[in-house]
Parts: sequence; structure tokens; C-alpha cells
Amino acid sequence: MLDKSHKPNWTSFTEATPEDWAAVEKYEEAYNAALPDRILAAIRSLDEDWTPYPVNRYQHSLQAATRAWEDGAEDEIIVAALVHDTGDILSPYNHGELSAAMMKPYVSEKTYWILKHHCVFQGFYYNHHFGGDRNARDKYRDSPYWEDCRYFCEKYDQCAFDPAYPTKPLEFFEPILRKVLSRGWGHLELAETAED
Repeated sequence: MLDKSHKPNWTSFTEATPEDWAAVEKYEEAYNAALPDRILAAIRSLDEDWTPYPVNRYQHSLQAATRAWEDGAEDEIIVAALVHDTGDILSPYNHGELSAAMMKPYVSEKTYWILKHHCVFQGFYYNHHFGGDRNARDKYRDSPYWEDCRYFCEKYDQCAFDPAYPTKPLEFFEPILRKVLSRGWGHLELAETAED
């Protein structure tokens, strides 16, 4: 429970006391516990009224996650399929990097890499229609996750635009999302050291 009676009287980090930092820590624990709800709201916000695609980004995200689930993918890959386009809300031209950054404290290096690079891998299917290089993904061939990302895009992402596909609802994926987000590593900056 948060101690709402603690009112800070500092104006810079250098003035904050250990008691102030204890209050901040309690606040952040409560705030961070609500992260799954904020991500679920972000996914719901993709449910736009009009789209030039056969399904909107909300339906696409659910369908991608359904395809991953039906394929027997591990939980964090199912979640990656569910959240891969949430970065579109704030950063459409590099949404993969934003989605990856959001999930970094909760997923493996492989899943983070897939989220971060899925846009260039998706380009294999359409870059040439816009004058781009459809094989741009090949510059990452040396990555141990190249094939994982190619598979993710081929099997879960690029094909998840079928209006007739029996897609599971968001509520189906909520427990999986909460499970993945429950195993976070906390503030990544705390893992940094001067020797790194």
C-alpha cells in the first residue's frame, strides 16, 4: 500500500533522502503492477474504424497471436505476436523498435530481437512495391535470430489479415500476457555497472 501522506519536498534527485527513494520505490511497484492493463488498453486502441487492410491492426494483432498459439509457440512469442504493432500508436515508422523496447525487460534476447527487427523482415513481402529492397533483411543473416524472425513474419505476421480466420479474443491472451510481464527484470539501468 502506498503511503500517500509522504509529500516530497525535494526538487532534484540530489536532494532526495533515502525515505524519499523508499516512497518512490513503493509508487513504482504499484504503477508497474498495472503495466499489463496499460498494454491491453494500447492493444485495444488499435481497433480503428477504417483501414485499407482486410482487417484492422487490433484484429491483425489478435490473429497473429492466435496463429502463434495454434503453432505451439512459447508464451513470450505469443505475446510478441500480440504486441508487435503496438508501437504504431506513437511511432509508426519504427514501431518495431518501440514495441521491442517496451518488452525488453520481460522477454528473452531472441524475442526482443524479433520484435525489434520484424519491420525490416516484413519488408520482404512489400518493399519492392514501394521501390525498396525486399531483401534488406539479409543484412542480418549473421544473427542467430535471423531464422526465428523470418519464421515469425512468415507464419504469424504477414499472413494475419484474413477476416474469416477463427481468431481468439483479447481475453484469451490476457493471462499469457500477464504471465510474461510478471517475470520482468526491473529497472535495466540497475543491472549496469562501470565495468560493463
